[in-house]
Amino acid sequence: MSNYILTITAEDRVGLVAAVTGFLAERDGFILDSQQYADLDTGRFFMRVEFKGAGAKFPKTIEQLQSSFSTVADEYDLHWQLDAGGAPPAIVIAVSKASHCLNDLLHRRKTGALPVEIAAVVSNHENCRELTEWHDVPFHHLPVSDENRAEQEQRILAIMAGADAETLVLARYMQILSGGLVETLAGRCINIHHSFLPGFKGARPYHRAYERGVKLIGATAHFVTADLDEGPIIEQAVERVDHRASVEEMIRVGRDIEAQVLARAVKWVGERRVLVNGTRTVVFR
Repeated sequence: MSNYILTITAEDRVGLVAAVTGFLAERDGFILDSQQYADLDTGRFFMRVEFKGAGAKFPKTIEQLQSSFSTVADEYDLHWQLDAGGAPPAIVIAVSKASHCLNDLLHRRKTGALPVEIAAVVSNHENCRELTEWHDVPFHHLPVSDENRAEQEQRILAIMAGADAETLVLARYMQILSGGLVETLAGRCINIHHSFLPGFKGARPYHRAYERGVKLIGATAHFVTADLDEGPIIEQAVERVDHRASVEEMIRVGRDIEAQVLARAVKWVGERRVLVNGTRTVVFR
């Protein structure tokens, strides 16, 4: 029998946890993992419960579960989502020329280490076609210019809709998304960038970091918002370097960290472990 994952965001109030766990107990639901967090500053409550059926009273379908739980959700004014844990969600990856993050995600997906289905890869260049198609993933070349940007963004949305993909992953996609697309994909678009920001925005960040003698190389995975590179942070990592590191060495270190950080972010989103909390995130690890 499949496991299920229930995620909840709500205004914090007494009895909320009891209502959720009581609902499951009444229907022979067996809780495998439960995590919750109350943000005392905002008064918001976050919860993730993984469970399975353990008796005759457990609903036969996820639709029956969802219908039954809606009564609890309405009473407590919950923003909630219930998914079958055994069905990995589909994602679409957007990439430009650099392949290190894409290659890492494709490899992890192929070896079963990434709990998502990569439905397609879209790119404004042809560089990553061979790599993508070697992994038996559809590749869509969508060159972008000022004249066709809106059209190509609509094609991305159409590809996502056709694959029933809920998340767009920007794996070093070197195009700024329009405000309309960002709004459409609010909470469903993940980006990866070097952690030098905001000190080294723009082109050739590692060269500029080298010139300034930085001592930490890092990367940040975050949700995309209208404020460029300032969306809610999902994961970060850094590695120390010193005066001996060349630009090439810093780039190598940076690419490794970018791939690792993005993979962790995609994994946690795929496992329904990330909930948006205003300008921050709650990550149930």
